[in-house]
Amino acid sequence: MSKKQSDETTPLRMAIAGLGLVGLRHAKAISHVNGISLCAVADPSVDSKKYASAKGLPHFDALDELIEAVQPDGIILATPTTLHVAQGRLCVDAGIPVLIEKPLANNLAEGEALVKHAEAANVPVLVGHHRRFNPIIRKAHNMISEGQIGEVKSVHATCWFYKPDSYFDIAPWRKCEGAGPVSVNLVHDIDLIRHLCGEITQVQAQANPSSRGYNNEDVAAALFIFGNGGIGTVSVSDSIVAPWSWEFTSREYPVYPFTGQSAYQIGGTQGSLSIPDLALWTHDQERDWWSPISANVFDCERSDPLINQIDHFASVIRGESTPQVSGCEGLRTLAVIEAIQIAAKTGQTIQLADKYGHQKLAESSRNSENDEANKLNITNLAL
Repeated sequence: MSKKQSDETTPLRMAIAGLGLVGLRHAKAISHVNGISLCAVADPSVDSKKYASAKGLPHFDALDELIEAVQPDGIILATPTTLHVAQGRLCVDAGIPVLIEKPLANNLAEGEALVKHAEAANVPVLVGHHRRFNPIIRKAHNMISEGQIGEVKSVHATCWFYKPDSYFDIAPWRKCEGAGPVSVNLVHDIDLIRHLCGEITQVQAQANPSSRGYNNEDVAAALFIFGNGGIGTVSVSDSIVAPWSWEFTSREYPVYPFTGQSAYQIGGTQGSLSIPDLALWTHDQERDWWSPISANVFDCERSDPLINQIDHFASVIRGESTPQVSGCEGLRTLAVIEAIQIAAKTGQTIQLADKYGHQKLAESSRNSENDEANKLNITNLAL
C-alpha cells in the first residue's frame, strides 16, 4: 500500500497510549501516512514493551511519563474506556491534541466535563468514529443528502457476531459492566445512523445479561425516534453466529470474513438504500407496490478509513482543518448509547432534547426504584 500524502513540511510526532488490538491498528495506519511518525507508546503490558523494542520506540508504562519525556504533537488514546477521561485531561492540560477511541467516556457526565475542559483550553479533542472516514459512508451520506431516497422514514441496523471466549480472557476488562457490545460495538453503528439519518430524539431499549456470566449484556435492541419523525431499530449481540454486521459486510478490515450481506437498510419516500453494498432500490415506474422494483448498485473508491482518519488528525494538529468528529459529536453519540443503557435497565422511554452545545444527563434518569409498576416513564437526556 502506498503512503497517503500529507504535508511533510512540518513532520508530526504521534504517540499511542494503549497498544491492544485497536492501538496496533492505529500504529499501522500511522506508518502509511507521509509526514507523520510514531514517536512513543504508553502501555504497561509485556507485549507492548516487546513491540516498542522491536520498533526502536521509547516505551512508558504510564501516559503522564510519556508526555513529560516526549511532548508529542498528537496522542491517540486506545485504552479501556474507563481511562479515557483522565488520560484525555492529561493531554489537554499539556496542550496536546488528542484522538480518543470510541466511546468518548464511560458516561455522559464525565464526557461532557472533558469536552468543556478541552474547549476552555482550546485544545482539539477528536473521537475515533473512524467509519465516517470510509468512502462507502461518504458516498451513502451524499446520496441521502442529495435526496435520492427522499425523506428518511425508517432505518434498521444489525450488529450480530460471535466473539470467542479468548477475546474476553486476554482482556478481562471486556467482561466488566459497561464493556458490553452496546458501548464497545454498537456505538459505531449509532454514530453512523446519526450521521446518515439525523439526530435521535427518543429511545426505548431492552437487553439481556451475558449468557457467559460476564457483568454486561450480550444482546440488546433499541427503538428510536428521529428529529424528522422517522423511526429506527437496531439490534446488537456478541453471542450470535450471523453474517450481518459492519465487520462482515464492509471489507473494511480484512481479518473479518466477507459475507456479501448488508448491515443497514435505510428507507425513504423515494427509495431505499442498503449499506455497505450501496444498493439503491426504486420503482421502475410509479411508486406503487404493484409496479416493478429494482436496485442500482453504486460503486465508490476503496481506502482504509483508519488511514484517512490519521491523515485528518494530522490536518487538525496543523490547524488546517476542524475536527470532523469532534468531542461534541462524540458526546451526542454517547448520549444515545447511555440512553439505550438506561432504557434497557429501567424500562423508561428516554427523551434526548437538543439544548445547543453540551449535553447534560438529568438526575432523575438513573433511578426508577419508585416508579409505579407497568408505568411508561419518560426521562429527559439533554443534548
